[in-house]
Amino acid sequence: MPFYKNRGRRPPYYQRPVDTRQNGTRSKRLDMRKSEEFSFQLSREVDELPESVRGAIKGSIYAIASRKGSREAKEYVLKKHEEGIIGEKLQNRLIDLIFDYSKYR
Repeated sequence: MPFYKNRGRRPPYYQRPVDTRQNGTRSKRLDMRKSEEFSFQLSREVDELPESVRGAIKGSIYAIASRKGSREAKEYVLKKHEEGIIGEKLQNRLIDLIFDYSKYR
């Protein structure tokens, strides 16, 4: 039997692995496996908007849905509807699109 400095303990290679996840809570966010498809569908949906706001809306929705979560992206879309930038039909289509391409991660 080999000699170990810490006689009462297990050798270091028998120690249990440490959990590397920082936060155990999961939130519903954009499925990154389908991010290109989501981006394409999002571009098709916002085509009816004026060019001056189209890129900002698309980029903000994509960033919020992928980093923060689907709920926050939905709140952003609702806020833009209240400001009068997007219509009600487009609002519903964008919210459906966000939740169709989301998963818990």
